[in-house]
Amino acid sequence: MQEAKIYYGSVPVSKEEKGEIKSPFNDQVVTIFPKCSAEDAKKALKIAKDAFEKSKEFTLAKRVEWIKDVAKKIKEDKEEFALAITKEVGKPITFSRVEVDRCVETLELSAEAAVNLVGETINTDATSSGKKSVAFYKRVPVGVVVAITPFNFPLNLAAHKLGPALVAGNSVVFKPTPEAPYTGYLLAKTFIESEYAIADMLSVVYGDAEVGSALVTSDIPRKISFTGSVQVGEIITKSAGIKKISLELGGNAATFIDKSADLSYAASRCAVGAFVNSGQVCISLQRIYVHEDIYEEFAQKLATETSKLKVGDPYEPDTFMGPLINEDAAIRAQNWVNSAIEAGARAILPPKREGRYFYPAILADVTDDMKIVCEEVFAPIVSLVKVKNYDEAIKKMNDSPYGLQFSIFTNDLGLTKRFIDDAEAGGVVINDIPTLRFDIQPYGGVKLSGIGREGPKFAIEEFTEIKSVVIL
Repeated sequence: MQEAKIYYGSVPVSKEEKGEIKSPFNDQVVTIFPKCSAEDAKKALKIAKDAFEKSKEFTLAKRVEWIKDVAKKIKEDKEEFALAITKEVGKPITFSRVEVDRCVETLELSAEAAVNLVGETINTDATSSGKKSVAFYKRVPVGVVVAITPFNFPLNLAAHKLGPALVAGNSVVFKPTPEAPYTGYLLAKTFIESEYAIADMLSVVYGDAEVGSALVTSDIPRKISFTGSVQVGEIITKSAGIKKISLELGGNAATFIDKSADLSYAASRCAVGAFVNSGQVCISLQRIYVHEDIYEEFAQKLATETSKLKVGDPYEPDTFMGPLINEDAAIRAQNWVNSAIEAGARAILPPKREGRYFYPAILADVTDDMKIVCEEVFAPIVSLVKVKNYDEAIKKMNDSPYGLQFSIFTNDLGLTKRFIDDAEAGGVVINDIPTLRFDIQPYGGVKLSGIGREGPKFAIEEFTEIKSVVIL
């Protein structure tokens, strides 16, 4: 049994009223955590405000040393972190270990990016109304940050917020996903118990709407960083007031398979992109637009590659897909697939559900008006759409309220160059899946997919403000 605790700054606290987290794999209770209220959130924010005022004497070197020490300790305790992820969200242990490795890299990149954060001088005599001066700008921390994270990558996506925010000099109130409180607690505990920690700069509270609302609507934080659904993102946007906001929201990732592509390679990669983490990824491959000349051939190759993926016990190292986060998610996926089939879609792989497990589903002959391509499915479902050419494909790809990441498989250099300009997305990938993400890169979307960018260097910019200086 794993027990999470509140952190009021550097002080761990338990409460009598507790909640439970059951494993999506076997329904056993794996975590108990304190149930928090709006008052807990307000207390944590007050501590964060006071800590930020006291922390200004600490140097960048001190903060960098802190972040590097946390990365080192997580690397040393890799298996403990990986098991925590698998227990709470059912992620196959092999991929949980990969997430721990990525978390370590994210923190190391955050430390490096902070060292290289610079301003620049400004020529104030460049205009007739100006005059000679010493003028420059520098970046300064925003103050108190609220970080709210999702269940699908409960460790690394938290690191993408905590690492850049803390190394930039902010204090943080962290609300981990309700589905994985212990994973968030374990990460925060490593920060707080580091010998290089700056006191009270990180607090942790748990909960859902009540706690989240108290954090977001308070006048104390200057920055809200949220990863989650569009619906909650809209609520935050309307209720936060005048603050900096970063939102990493939903996606409806798509790719185009051109007739010049290597079909075997494209099929093997698309099977990964569609079904890794049981499709519970913002950039999970959901829509595949295939040139009509190769449509059936590609469909069969994709089915063959998908059939190689093992669905089963997440603790076994060769398992590729574990359960969905809960049974409601699996039922929802089943209903969406059944609805599409009733409307005329063809199942290349027949839909199958066993409790929280929903097996990979490939649907062909999908039309543009079906919910399964219009909305984010967040499940192991991929749709194949036949198109006459690239122009039809890119029009359909862009005809979406989302724009997180798109990709193309082609050996046509001309199409590659066109696609880079044509794709209405925050990120484009050539000859691989749109599910590809390197933590060092800027990451974020356009349209309803969000505001702002993550990736340590770019997140630090989001967690800082420009201060302009003129000396006459």
